Amino acid sequence: MTDESPADIDLADPQYYLNRELSELAFQSRVLNEALDDRNPLLERVRFLSIFTKNLDEFFMKRVGGLKQQIDAGVTERTTDGRTPREQWEEAIDKARPMFERQAACYREEIRPALADAGIRICDYDDLTPDQRAEMRDYFELSVLPTLTPLSFDPAHPFPFISNLSLSLAVITRDDDGDQTFTRVKIPQNRPRLVEVDTDGDEVRYVLLEEVIRANLDLLFPNVEVVDTAVFKLTRNAEVRRNEEVAEDLIDMIEEVLEQRRFATVVRLEIEADAPEAARDLLVEQLDLDDREVFELRGPLDYRELMDLADLDRPDLSLASWTPQPHPRFSALGPTDAGIGSGGASPEAAGEDGDTVFDEIRRKDVLLHHPYHSFGDTVQQFLDAAATDPDVLAIKAAIYRTASDSKVIEALIDAADNGKQVAAMVELKARFDEQNNLEWVRRLEEEGIHVAYGTIGLKTHTKTALVVREEEDGVRLYSHVATGNYHSGTAKGYVDLGVLTADRDIGQDLVKVFNFFTGPSLDEEFRKLLIAPVTMRNEFTKCIRREAEHARAGRDARIVAKMNALEDPGIVEELYEASMAGVDIDLLVRDICRLRPGLEGVSETVTVRSVVDRFLEHSRIFYFENAGDPDYYVGSADWMTRNLDKRVEAVAPVEDPDIREQLRFVLELGFADNRKAWEMNADGTYDQRAPGDDHEISMQRILMDQTLAASNTPGVHRGISASHPDVPETLLVESDPSVMAPRDGADEAREETDVESDADADADAESVTEPVVEADAGAPTNGDPQYVLDSYPEKWYVPSSRHYEYAVRTPDGDRDYRKTAEAAARLVEKYYGEK
Repeated sequence: MTDESPADIDLADPQYYLNRELSELAFQSRVLNEALDDRNPLLERVRFLSIFTKNLDEFFMKRVGGLKQQIDAGVTERTTDGRTPREQWEEAIDKARPMFERQAACYREEIRPALADAGIRICDYDDLTPDQRAEMRDYFELSVLPTLTPLSFDPAHPFPFISNLSLSLAVITRDDDGDQTFTRVKIPQNRPRLVEVDTDGDEVRYVLLEEVIRANLDLLFPNVEVVDTAVFKLTRNAEVRRNEEVAEDLIDMIEEVLEQRRFATVVRLEIEADAPEAARDLLVEQLDLDDREVFELRGPLDYRELMDLADLDRPDLSLASWTPQPHPRFSALGPTDAGIGSGGASPEAAGEDGDTVFDEIRRKDVLLHHPYHSFGDTVQQFLDAAATDPDVLAIKAAIYRTASDSKVIEALIDAADNGKQVAAMVELKARFDEQNNLEWVRRLEEEGIHVAYGTIGLKTHTKTALVVREEEDGVRLYSHVATGNYHSGTAKGYVDLGVLTADRDIGQDLVKVFNFFTGPSLDEEFRKLLIAPVTMRNEFTKCIRREAEHARAGRDARIVAKMNALEDPGIVEELYEASMAGVDIDLLVRDICRLRPGLEGVSETVTVRSVVDRFLEHSRIFYFENAGDPDYYVGSADWMTRNLDKRVEAVAPVEDPDIREQLRFVLELGFADNRKAWEMNADGTYDQRAPGDDHEISMQRILMDQTLAASNTPGVHRGISASHPDVPETLLVESDPSVMAPRDGADEAREETDVESDADADADAESVTEPVVEADAGAPTNGDPQYVLDSYPEKWYVPSSRHYEYAVRTPDGDRDYRKTAEAAARLVEKYYGEK
């Protein structure tokens, strides 16, 4: 332990915080590892090469672009981790450079040869046969050449505009007088990047489009000599914005931002490693680039189009396909049942003909888990039902991102056509989806739908929908509170959660939120929902501090949270304080994490893990043990400053025991994963977990299996079974009355009997959810846990689990698992000690 007392530790010291940008790059390194990992099927590795390119493009556009903007503005203020914008910019570029080199080497030395061995050959142009080269020349002349527009730079022509992320060919030509000219040729994005070459056998051959163009430049530049060429790609700053407070119209402002991005500052130049020095120097000079911003790379400069290979029908080279399943609660509802039904069915009417989605939700809350559950057969079905049900009075939805052919929007339009009141909040400031959302705003407004499309100073990031329905007992509110967007495409590749509920308090809270979108102000009091930016930060802070108070009083205290990012310095400091008080804190953070786990005297009780797998982990779950009376939450917000203070977000408490059980399973499965999980070190690096002598445990694989089992088993109502022999059960789901603390806070919690000893410390660390109970004087403890176990030989056994040494039989016929004899003995005493 450190010699410093908690009071001596200054948690504002930069040494306790990791840098946001470098943490983001650490995540991207884990993404790249999926391409480097030869345990993955070949086409899955190809897919991650493409994903890595897309992610790093966005990182440079947003994060590096923002840093460069600050540098140009003369900003020198240091971040929480003690770095200036220039220091961050330099370190980010220095860390990214070897990652690009690893990507290129992986493609060149591993992926491309392995593809060739599998009959998928990406050829150099010179490797083509004479007949194939003739075929490519014909293709170029007929299908590519007419699309090209060479832009020269000479005394008669200014330096050409080069668009963001476009792949280009720099061509240096020489005329009869010996004068050289630089010309930029844009590689057309409306032509396939991978040009298929005819072959006689089963082998599939491709050649890159830029190589086809390069080999046939004599047709584009007749009567001059092509001296040299180089492929290059520019990345421009996406952080261009206007002051919202002086913008007369938000739509006009967004359109101007989109236009400005086309001409924004260049933040990166990627160019072939053997590019002619004249072309490189000219680009650096004309684009006003620092040498640090130039990345000279061997191999293709852009791997995004390799995603087309990942879609080839080669099951031998791919992961097993996955089809999202209908939720068991909705699968019995046929297409004609979606909209019209009983309108007020009692719980006894379950399963009867005529039941609707609304009957099912009213009967019991529903947890949806995408992409394990089908978006179309759940969320879309809910909205379609609302659009056609004659008893529905109104539909309201918050759209942050949606598909370009969105059926969600079509359902809102259908609802308006059917005479329902429809209101939509479409966030125009959703980065890189602005154009798509602008088009939907115009379409909705043409249909006469009430559309709000932004608020000054805030983004609307909440993923919520509200249906207002007239029923026999009055108007009822049906709510959908989710972690993911109303986007059918991303719902197939992003892991997200959503709760469908008829809880009136949640519905009334959503009424207030939607009124804010079209009204003058946001209410500051809510019944159940945690709403940013008004209540969420305070409520999460209270929950963290409450766990700290429980820990100081010797009560069970634990925080388990799953999120995309932990960036907010205030929350990190609260978690440090809680850890110093003795709270066990386990975090599943996919991406950015400022917190340093395992710091002596500061975060010794904190673990941080990250899961990177075929689906992007995007769900947010928060668990607070509360001395045996746990709280669960799900919603749209990460623990980032922007989510807590600068966005409209919604997080909902989960009270249904079945749903809490499923959330418990997801959290514990994330920490049991030994195939795709990474463990964070205090310095911000990560080590990938490995099965060792145990068999593999893959979080996403198990959830797919569980979902299939639930979907194919009659009588199952949960979306997943929430049980697996390799998954521990250390989180509480239902309150234990014997240890329940008053809901008003830790200060009023019951006094504990001092039943713990130093010998119990290891057991408590292993089994943090056991309620602390008074030892009965008649129980045969004898100070020896084995004595207790021997006294009740029929009440426990050794399970076949690789994680647990003991399984204790419960009085209701179930079993609880424990890792140590001490923990098992305490549980046996609780259930069977003499009363």
